Amino acid sequence: MNDHVGLTDTFAARRYFAKFETITGHLETVADMMKDQQRLSKRDRKVVLDYVQRLGRTFRALANKYLLTGRDTGTFFGSLSIDSTESGFPVFHEILNMAADAQQAERHLRNMPSIEALKDDMVRTIVGDLEIPTKLQFAMSQRKYYEALRANEMFWNRNDPELLWAGTVDNRRSFLVHWAVYDSESNLPVIYLMDVEDTGATALPKDTRRWPQAQAKLMSQSVAGLKLVTIAKGFDLDFDDLHPKRLRRLYVGPMYSSAFTLQNGPIRQVLEDAHSPQGEDWALAWTVETLESERVVEEKSGWFGKVEREVFALDPFGAQGVDSGATRTQRSLILPQKPYQVLDDLKIPGFANVQKFVVAPSGRVISYN
Repeated sequence: MNDHVGLTDTFAARRYFAKFETITGHLETVADMMKDQQRLSKRDRKVVLDYVQRLGRTFRALANKYLLTGRDTGTFFGSLSIDSTESGFPVFHEILNMAADAQQAERHLRNMPSIEALKDDMVRTIVGDLEIPTKLQFAMSQRKYYEALRANEMFWNRNDPELLWAGTVDNRRSFLVHWAVYDSESNLPVIYLMDVEDTGATALPKDTRRWPQAQAKLMSQSVAGLKLVTIAKGFDLDFDDLHPKRLRRLYVGPMYSSAFTLQNGPIRQVLEDAHSPQGEDWALAWTVETLESERVVEEKSGWFGKVEREVFALDPFGAQGVDSGATRTQRSLILPQKPYQVLDDLKIPGFANVQKFVVAPSGRVISYN
């Protein structure tokens, strides 16, 4: 596709991964600040932080996979494909390939020399043959790639639902259900958090019928194009004794960079006008959609039974309103200080209600509304 480009230059690929290493590090700070601002609970922050750390490990694994991009390694290996016009992230196919590689990681590692053996061979090549051990460096990078995959701590294309106990509400069991996907349409990591009350006879984690069904239902509906209200209502109708009280969706990205992306719009102008030094020419969007239950109604079920159904609150006056299918949408932008100064000077319409997390040269992150 025309909007997907391959990073075929060694130094460009390394700069790209270094940029994301920096960004994911700042995301951990942003999650902490959102907790302090009471936008995330302590439990929510822990869940979000886990996904952010998984994302960081995913980028580090891909950095090893493509470490020798553009070098003569004796093996044609291609290059990292990124979505240069929309998300700024690697394309979905890269994450899908990584999941497939993980299934074969143990077999690959059995057939590879150990890290110690590769280091010894490198020393002999450098000292004895006076050559750069490019092929050995490639072998080392691939070993580290597969070792990372074997640890199974990545942000995969699908990260299936997990449960956290959240106490009792009106004598009902309450859980936080969380899951995440790497969306195939937007090429973005998307995190879901759902607060659920359980009135079933068996607690949801121990229910061998409902829990697998609930997991399958949530994963099948985890598409960025679906409104939150559609996902929540579908879940509510499918499970009479599971009551979704709040559903949130967090989009990590897009990432804008004057060096790597071609997105149109005001952020592109901001980054171009900022003339930031290498490593500081970026901005990352962080969006949280929230859908909350407003009240409960009872509906007939069978001849004599009744079931509870949630009525969700929608914001008809928000920037997205009913079109978003959410109660509210909170938008944030994480960016270095120099691009922020340009953004603030330009007074671009539409950014007044976007929270800015600004990274100072010292690495400190400051929040501006």
